[in-house]
Amino acid sequence: MTAPISTRNNFPWVGLLVLACSIFVSVTSEFLPTGLLPDIAGELKVSASQVGLLVTIFAGTVVLSTTPLAALTRNFSRKSLVVVVLLVIAASGVLAALAPNYGVLVVARVLGGLAHGLFWAVVGAYAAHLVPKHQIGRAVAITSGGGTAAFVLGVPLGTALGHAFGWRLAFAALAVIIVVLSVLVIRYLPAVDHRVQLKTGEIAVPMNRDRSLPGVIVLCIVIIVIMMGHYIFYTYIAPWLIHEVGFDESAVAPLLFLFGGAGAIGLALAGVVADRAPRFGFVVTAAVAVIPVLVFVFFSHSPIVVIGALVVWGIAFGGLPAMLQTRMLHTASARLRDLAAALFTTSFNLAIGTGALVGGLILDRSGYGALPLADLIFLGVALVFSLVSDAWLRARGQRH
Repeated sequence: MTAPISTRNNFPWVGLLVLACSIFVSVTSEFLPTGLLPDIAGELKVSASQVGLLVTIFAGTVVLSTTPLAALTRNFSRKSLVVVVLLVIAASGVLAALAPNYGVLVVARVLGGLAHGLFWAVVGAYAAHLVPKHQIGRAVAITSGGGTAAFVLGVPLGTALGHAFGWRLAFAALAVIIVVLSVLVIRYLPAVDHRVQLKTGEIAVPMNRDRSLPGVIVLCIVIIVIMMGHYIFYTYIAPWLIHEVGFDESAVAPLLFLFGGAGAIGLALAGVVADRAPRFGFVVTAAVAVIPVLVFVFFSHSPIVVIGALVVWGIAFGGLPAMLQTRMLHTASARLRDLAAALFTTSFNLAIGTGALVGGLILDRSGYGALPLADLIFLGVALVFSLVSDAWLRARGQRH
């Protein structure tokens, strides 16, 4: 593998910002249906849980396809793959905008899921190829800013556009933006060599015997548990705010904007602590996330209290993905880094898809009030498992 592009005086800001913009449009595309859930359900004459199932279908496609596609394309140029998957995501948006029925919309989401999984398998490790190891946390915080911006601007603006002019226009407009961005990627994203070269006299060890693999697997389990709980609730946040808390539909976009803005604060904090204390920072952040979820469980009929809790929730979960990704890239050896990025993507989307599916089942059987309670349970399990697994890995003498 070639040396990272970054030096002390030449941090790759432009390349990282282009990656951040790519993540922005990808995440916006993934979660746009959550903000437009009532609009899509109303026009296509389907239930809210069926529209929520689109998130499960999208994420399920990512889970099933990411690792195989990453393996099939392991020798392809990373930069070229970023361009190709962005164009496929744009095509899926056009298909969604033109979908005459729910079935075609499902096909559009499957197409988007195929591209999204490979996108994250490539982009997840791209920042680590641009900078030395001690700058990974900083680089990931910058690229993760694209994901936070998607929640701050992308999803709320897409939601507002969809409410005002129809959800189809929101998907079409995003597709146009993605095509423009792909041109910027071609122009400004530095190419990288992701292949790891063996040192003189070094013997290649199968990946399943890599000493960092147990730590990577443990992190995957933590990601699945904590993010599954989050998306059991977050997938249905728009109808929950309307039906459980009592907000008007017009308030949903501003509230999502507030949540995303709080997430930007959380991401900034994550950028400060991710390289210094990724494990401790994660535990503290997850513990803080328990507080607003408790509020959602017991004070959902107090709109003012819910708004305050929404801010704290946004701060906590705004930094979690960056912390988890940085921790994954620190835990994985250099030769395992691309596989770890693919597993990170698979775990994250398995959690999203399963969370949306389980959330839909809970919604149909127990109503909106049960969703934050389920999130609370998963948060608790993730915290306990993380602490126990950290102790086990330390006992094995492995850094984590």
